[in-house]
Amino acid sequence: MKGNTHAVRKALQCAFPHTIPIFAGFWFLGLTYGIYMNISGFSFWYPCLMSLTIFAGSIEFVAVNMLLGVFNPLQSLLLTLMINARHLFYGISMLDKYRNIGWKKPYLIFGMCDESFSINYTAKIPEDVDPGWFMFFVTLLNHLYWFSGATLGGIFGSLIHFNTEGLDFVMTAMFVVIFMEQWLKEKQHTSSCIGLGISLLCLVIFGPDSFIIPAMIAILFLLTFLRRPLEKGATDQ
Repeated sequence: MKGNTHAVRKALQCAFPHTIPIFAGFWFLGLTYGIYMNISGFSFWYPCLMSLTIFAGSIEFVAVNMLLGVFNPLQSLLLTLMINARHLFYGISMLDKYRNIGWKKPYLIFGMCDESFSINYTAKIPEDVDPGWFMFFVTLLNHLYWFSGATLGGIFGSLIHFNTEGLDFVMTAMFVVIFMEQWLKEKQHTSSCIGLGISLLCLVIFGPDSFIIPAMIAILFLLTFLRRPLEKGATDQ
């Protein structure tokens, strides 16, 4: 029992530093979301419960208009699938990492947001740290950051009066940093260049509102087709 407690504590200590940049972004954006819900006429219970049970920032912002508009469950379902379709690819990428981790797996699947996926997929976990507990705490800490920020924004939204336009750029800047870190870790950048190239091509063809899903599908098929050459090239270097 003592050894298990030590392993859990060690995993928490290892996971926490990785989530510090996420804390800054989630708190700013979570506060913005809570304030947005408040000025839209919703009690603080809405951002509190939605951030706890949905835990998908993009959908939570869009859900404000869904709740204020005409009841249309089919449109809401399709919109949610379109916005969060990228998580299908996250799940495929994490199949091996989530294997044989026991009861933690359902929560890791539920809490796999963009930021948790980025950390759990790219982090070099020390050999003496349990990977299952590490990924669990990364997911849990990020979830708590978003939940606490959204809840506080909902509670104190009526007391804060300032222009919140542009705060969502915090997350965009963070993803640029994550991409650059991954770029520096790579021995060869073929996969990254393919992703950038296809994304730009789809952006031109489909426009900024509809390019994400075609880009992800094209990237998935092309990287699957080129998997062996890419793996061989990485091994030869």
